[in-house]
Amino acid sequence: MSDLFSKNYFEIFELPVGFELDLAQLSAVYRELQKEIHPDRFVSAGDQQSRLAVQMASLVNQAYDTLKSPVSRAHYLLKLGGLDIDHEQDTTMDPMFLMEQIELREEIESLRLQSDALAETDRLLSRVKGLMAAVMNDFAQAYQQQLFDKAHELSRKMQFLNKNIQELNDIAVAIEDELLG
Repeated sequence: MSDLFSKNYFEIFELPVGFELDLAQLSAVYRELQKEIHPDRFVSAGDQQSRLAVQMASLVNQAYDTLKSPVSRAHYLLKLGGLDIDHEQDTTMDPMFLMEQIELREEIESLRLQSDALAETDRLLSRVKGLMAAVMNDFAQAYQQQLFDKAHELSRKMQFLNKNIQELNDIAVAIEDELLG
């Protein structure tokens, strides 16, 4: 079982390396691995075995969290492809996409002022999820064709859109709480 440390995240879960993956299979293999390597199973095996089990469980958790998130999975794939990207330092971006993001930010900021804020939030969330699905599809194609620079740009777009989706979900929850409370 210690051979987990020599595998990439896809190999750990017996999945083909690629952006599109079977999330049900990922979850099923994760549950099986958790049963096999859970540190509680190694309590009586000695300190070394217990530490190894903790390290393996940590690796499996990290691999699972990375692969289940489209943005993290995209970044990991780029890393496997030889691109070690520092998204904080890389500030180049498609100007048209940035303008769209500014407009989207303005729409998000004005949501609470609207009389039908929840419906508008849902409408905007649906639109952003559609944009995200399109960018994810483009990323999968670019990665498959080994167009890593294009895939890198698309992963950055996914990061922006994912942040918008999270914020819109938070706004929807807050509006629902206000309506119920």
